[in-house]
Amino acid sequence: MKKLAVFCGSSSGASSIYIEEAKKLGKELAKRNIALVYGGASVGVMGAVADSLLEEGGHVIGVMPTFLENREIAHKKLTELFIVDTMHERKAKMADLADGFIALPGGPGTLEEFFEIFTWAQLGLHQKPCGLLNINHYYDPLLALFDHMTKEQFLHEKYRHMALVSNDPKDLLDQFNTYEPPAVKTYSTNK
Repeated sequence: MKKLAVFCGSSSGASSIYIEEAKKLGKELAKRNIALVYGGASVGVMGAVADSLLEEGGHVIGVMPTFLENREIAHKKLTELFIVDTMHERKAKMADLADGFIALPGGPGTLEEFFEIFTWAQLGLHQKPCGLLNINHYYDPLLALFDHMTKEQFLHEKYRHMALVSNDPKDLLDQFNTYEPPAVKTYSTNK
């Protein structure tokens, strides 16, 4: 893995633990010589991951739509910053650049980004690992929902386990290194 996309909030959250753990992820990425691909902001959890990686001499790539450049406060010290027109272009660019995806705590935008890429994995559009860094048990309710989806047969068991989970950045990255995607059923369009 050379580049990982991180989806996370442009806010700092209610507890300082979100920023602290985001910094730990940035340091671990730098230690492993893995570049960060993220939303390009200098604030919140996004800024914390980027700053910690940059402080360690790491490579950080931001992708930001023009209309968010001022709202999310584009990071001025990134290795690379791609300015795109739309949120769709942002997600597509991040997906193209990344070898895997991690969601840290964030709001609806973070979940939307993660769910799209997770759905693409289920459909076989990519075979890259998708993970949740479960800082401060943030994603426990989502994991319970995944279990409920599986129990109610709206999420296949093999796809349920495509979402790698840990509260420790090092452990999550270790899981990424050994990830093997499940076989995905293909459908024929021939009649």
